[in-house]
Amino acid sequence: MPYRRLPNTDAARIRALKTALKKSRDVDDINTMAYPLSLRQRVDIFLPKFETAIVNSKSARDKQIQNSKVFAESIRKARLYISHFIQVLNFTIARGELKSTARVFYGLDENETKLPSLQTETELLNWGEKVINGEQDRLNSRVGNPIYSPNIAIVKVNFENFKQNYEYQKRLQANSARYSQEVAQFRAEADSLITEVWNDVELHFENVKDEEQKRYMCEEYGLVYVFRRGEKERIKRLKEAEEITLKFSF
Repeated sequence: MPYRRLPNTDAARIRALKTALKKSRDVDDINTMAYPLSLRQRVDIFLPKFETAIVNSKSARDKQIQNSKVFAESIRKARLYISHFIQVLNFTIARGELKSTARVFYGLDENETKLPSLQTETELLNWGEKVINGEQDRLNSRVGNPIYSPNIAIVKVNFENFKQNYEYQKRLQANSARYSQEVAQFRAEADSLITEVWNDVELHFENVKDEEQKRYMCEEYGLVYVFRRGEKERIKRLKEAEEITLKFSF
């Protein structure tokens, strides 16, 4: 016998619920519905909420994806300008225009000439603040001249752009996660409603003797049946054999 397969995607869940609703509204007499009116009312109330949650989740995910390119470019530029500024600082010290102690203003070790790691977003946020504040502190302390190419103003512009995009992307990620969780909760309720409807529909038609007719009547309410390999052919042969038997019986 074929087995019943519940929906495993949100689109299939929506389709199953809509089919059950449509069929129940198409019947001439409400008393002939294959599942209770109270259950139909629950599905009717639930379905718009589920669809809205799916739309909101997709919209939030799309916004996150769309902004990811802008965010990635802001990361690239912030990393570029911060690393170049520190390199120029080291060149300035190497030329003797600043003493090595100047590195301390930026949170760097006095004798460290290697660039700090700027791979993660947290590291960029940390070193961006240190570099910008460090340059201001050094100049306020009247220790040497401003660093150029890049100057701290252009570094700050790109760092602030990255910081704003970072905060915005985090909000988008939080929204996406929240809506995704909401859909997951609705999904569990959808599965429960579909199972309840399908159980009632099969129970309603349990006395129909013709298995093919019974499946057809259930499928009108959205039930999905899957045949095992070779099962359709076996059923077809069995039906043909029955027809031959009836034809020659006397």
